[in-house]
Amino acid sequence: MGKATGFLEYEREDNNTVDPLSRIKNFDEFHPQISDEKRRLQAARCMECGVPFCQAGMMIAGMASGCPLHNLVPETNDLVYKGNIEQAYLRLSKTHSFPEFTSRVCPALCEAACTCGLNDKPVTTKDNERYIIEYAFEHGLVDESEPAVRTGKSVAVIGSGPSGLAAAASLNRRGHKVTVYERNDRAGGLLRYGIPNMKLDKRVIDRRIALMEKAGIEFVYNTDIGRDIHADKLLKQYDRTVLACGASNPRDIKAPGRDAKGIYFAVDFLTEVSKKLMDEGYDADKLISCKTMSWGNLKGKHVVVIGGGDTGNDCVGTAIRLGAAAVTQLEMMPKPSAERLPSNPWPEWPKILKTDYGQEEAIALFGHDPRIYQTTVKEFVKDKDGALKSVITVKLEAKRDEQSGRMNMVPVDGSEEELKADIILIAAGFIGSQDYVCNDFKVERNARTNVSTAEGEHATSVERVFTCGDMHRGQSLVVWAIAEGRACARAVDESLMGYSNL
Repeated sequence: MGKATGFLEYEREDNNTVDPLSRIKNFDEFHPQISDEKRRLQAARCMECGVPFCQAGMMIAGMASGCPLHNLVPETNDLVYKGNIEQAYLRLSKTHSFPEFTSRVCPALCEAACTCGLNDKPVTTKDNERYIIEYAFEHGLVDESEPAVRTGKSVAVIGSGPSGLAAAASLNRRGHKVTVYERNDRAGGLLRYGIPNMKLDKRVIDRRIALMEKAGIEFVYNTDIGRDIHADKLLKQYDRTVLACGASNPRDIKAPGRDAKGIYFAVDFLTEVSKKLMDEGYDADKLISCKTMSWGNLKGKHVVVIGGGDTGNDCVGTAIRLGAAAVTQLEMMPKPSAERLPSNPWPEWPKILKTDYGQEEAIALFGHDPRIYQTTVKEFVKDKDGALKSVITVKLEAKRDEQSGRMNMVPVDGSEEELKADIILIAAGFIGSQDYVCNDFKVERNARTNVSTAEGEHATSVERVFTCGDMHRGQSLVVWAIAEGRACARAVDESLMGYSNL
C-alpha cells in the first residue's frame, strides 16, 4: 500500500500548528492542514508491512494496540496517495461513523501500532483521516437521507455522546425509527461539553447532528431519563432501549478542607466554559472577560489542576485562555521515560512522556512545565471566609503492598509543601455510571459500577435493554465509544430482526 519505498524517501510531516502564544488568545482549532500534495506524500509512507497492526484493535499486555474500529488503514492511505479521495472516504466510512471526531481528539492508537514506527516515525494516519473526511464534507460526499424502507421497529437511545450517536446512526440506516434522548441542551455528551473547543470545534458536531436529523433521527433535549421520564414509560413506548449515558461520576479527592469555596470538578469546569462559548457565538473575548461563571473570573488567579491525563491537560489549556496568572498540574505517577523502555516494546501502546498542547502553552507562557510528578494533595487550606487560599501537597513513592503484592503510590513523610491556589480543578477521572439511571432501569452492574453484560455482548440483565460506551466499559476513548455504539447497534438489530446486516 502507498508507495513501496515511500517510508524511505519522505520524512513524516504533521499538520501545521499555530504558535502557542498566538493560539491562547482564542478558542479556535489550531492545526491547519498541509497542502494536498504533501498529504499525498505522507500517505505514500504507508509501507507494505504484511501485517498491519494499525488496524488490529487488539489488546496486548492489557493495552489497546491498533484501531478498535478496524479501519482499513493501508487501503485508505493507498487511495489518498493515488489521489482518489472519494474512494478513500467510501472505504473509511465502511468502518467509521464519525472520522471528523477521532481525527481531532483520538490519541491515534493506529499510529502507535504502525509498523513504520518500529524503526522510524509512524505514518500520519490521524491527519490523513482528517484530510479525507474534511474533503468529503467540502465536496458534498457526506450525505444522509431517510432509509428507503422502514422496519416498523422503534429504538430509544439514552445519551448523545459518541457511543449513543454511533448506535443511533447505524440503527437508523438499518431502517429502525430512532429517538435520542439527551439531558443537556445540545447533542454530543462529553464530545461537546468535556472536550474544549480548540480540540474539537463544536460546529463540527453540529454539522453531523444536522445530517442525522435529515436522515430521520429525532433528538429530544433537556430531558433527563430516570428523572423527567422513567424507564417503565420508555420500555412500553419503544421496542428496544440503548443506555449510552457514559461514566459521568467524577472521582473526588477526599482531603481535609474539601468543602472550601473554589474547588470544582474538571468536567463541570469544562462544561460551563463550552456552554458559555457556544451561547456567546464563539466570541472568546466575551468568555475571557466574563464574571458570571461559577468561579467568577480566572484573570490573575492561581489554578491547580489535580490529574495528569487528557482532561487535566484540557484544564491547563482552558485556564490559560481564561487569563490565569499561574497553572500547576499535579500528577500522582512518576514522570515517564522519554523513549520506549525494553519492557514496553512495539506494538504495545508506548508508555512514554507526552507533552500535550496545554503543557506546551504553559511552557511558552510561564517558562516551565506545569506538571509536578509523584505528588498529590494532602490538605486544602481555607481562609477565614471559607475560600480556598492554598493546598498542602505531599510527595508519593511506589511501595509494594505485602498482602496483595500490588505496587501502590504512598505518601512520603516530611515531603509536604504549600502551594498557592485560588482555584482547584479535580481531573482525577470517573468511577462509573450514575446511580439514578441504572436504578430506574433496574440493570445489574459490576464491581466497577459499569452496566453488566455477558463478555463481548451488549444486552443487559433487563429484557430489551442494551448498553454501550463508557457506561458499559468504563471511562475510555472516543474511538472505543464509537466502536461500542456500532457493535451495540448490531446486537439490537439482531434482537429485532433475527439477523443483522450491519
